[in-house]
Amino acid sequence: MIDASFWATAAAILALLVLSGFFSGSETALTAASRGKLRARADKGDRGAERALDITEDNERLIGSVLLGNNLVNILATSLATALFTRMFGDSGVAMATLVMTFLVLIFAEVLPKTYAITRPEAAAGYASGPIAAIILVFSPIVAAVRAITRGVLRLFGVQIDPDSHVLAVREEIVGAINLGHSEGTVEKEDRDRILGALDLGDRVVEEIMLHRSKIEMIDADAAPLTVLEQILASPHTRHPVYRTEKENIIGVIHAKDLSRAMYTFQSSGKPLDDFDVMQVVMEPYFIPETTTLDDQMRQFLRRHTHFALVVDEYGSLEGLITLEDILEEIVGEITDEFDPDEEHEIERSPDGHFLIDGAMTIRDLNRATDWNLPDEEANTIAGLVIHEAQMIPNEGQVFSFHGFRFEVLKREGNRIAQLKIHPL
Repeated sequence: MIDASFWATAAAILALLVLSGFFSGSETALTAASRGKLRARADKGDRGAERALDITEDNERLIGSVLLGNNLVNILATSLATALFTRMFGDSGVAMATLVMTFLVLIFAEVLPKTYAITRPEAAAGYASGPIAAIILVFSPIVAAVRAITRGVLRLFGVQIDPDSHVLAVREEIVGAINLGHSEGTVEKEDRDRILGALDLGDRVVEEIMLHRSKIEMIDADAAPLTVLEQILASPHTRHPVYRTEKENIIGVIHAKDLSRAMYTFQSSGKPLDDFDVMQVVMEPYFIPETTTLDDQMRQFLRRHTHFALVVDEYGSLEGLITLEDILEEIVGEITDEFDPDEEHEIERSPDGHFLIDGAMTIRDLNRATDWNLPDEEANTIAGLVIHEAQMIPNEGQVFSFHGFRFEVLKREGNRIAQLKIHPL
C-alpha cells in the first residue's frame, strides 16, 4: 500500500544510497590520489588537497571510518528496503528486496562513484576531504576499538602493522613509476638512469665504484723534483697520492696546480729546481672507510670542499680512491673532457650478436648500458660475478651459463679475467 510512510521509507533508502555512493567514491579517491599531486595542489592554496593530505597520513584510521560509515548506510538501506518490500509483496518481498538493492548498490553506490573517483582522484579527494574529516572525528572512538581488535587478530597470525609504511614505500613507488614509464616509452632511458642513479646513492658504498689501488698513479716523496713534475704533467689527473718507502704508506696528496705554481716561484727566485722540496706543497690525505655510502660521501665532499678521498679497509690498508666526479658519474653517466685519455670501449657488439665486455666493468654499468638485470649483490664487476658463480678462476676458452646468459672467457691476465663474451640465452 502506497502511503506517506512508503514515500518516507523510499526517500530514506534513496538518501542512504547517496551516502553509500559518497563513502565508496571517497574511499577510492583518497586511496588512489597521488600524495605528490595533492602536495602540489596544496602548495598552490588548495585547502581540500591539504585536508586530504592530513587525513591520508593515517590510512588505517581513514579506511576504518569510511568502511564503518559505508556498512552502516548499506545495512540500514537494505533493512528498510526489506521491510518495505515485505509489506508490499509479503514473503516474496525479501527476495525482491535483495535483487533490487543489489542492483542499486552495485550501480549507484559502487561502480558509478568509484569510476568517477578513479578518473579524477585528486579533485575528488579534495571535494570529499571536508566531510570525511568530520566523519573520522565522529567515528574515532569506534574506529580505535576496531583497530585494536584488528591488530590483535593479525598479530595472532604474525602480521605486524606499520602505520608509517606508506612513507617507506615512497622510494619503491617512484622506482616503479619510472620503470613503468620507460617500458611504455614516456620516459627516456637516459632520464630513467639519472633518476634511479640518484635514488640508489644511499644504498651503494664507495667500494663499488672506487678506483682500485692497482690503477692509482702515485708520487714517490723521495723522487727528484723534476721527475715528480714530469710524472704529473704526463698524467691526465690533477691530484696524486704521495707515498714514502712503500705505496701503502700514503703521507699526503699533491695537486698539479700547487706543484707547478710553487716550482715556478722557486725557480724565479734563482734557486735550482733540484733543491725544491716537494713536501712543502703536499696536502694532508683524506681517508674514508670502504663501507661509506655514496650519498654520505657526496655530502662530506661538499662539506669539506674537497673532491678526492683515499679508501681504506677495516685494517687501514689502502683499497683505492674515489672522487666527487666518480659519484656524479653514477647519476649522469661518464664525464669526459679533452684531457681524458681515449680508452677502449668497455662494451663492443660483435657481428654475431655477442657482447665483448671488459672484465673490470661493473655489473651496474653493464645493466644500465644493456638494460639487463644481472645481480650485483655478490660481486661488483662482471668478472667477479663469473668467478663467484664458477667458484674458481676460469681459464681462457671456458664457457658458463647462469642468470639467463652465456659467458665465455676470452682473455685472462694473471688471475684476472680481462675480457668476456656474453650472449643472452
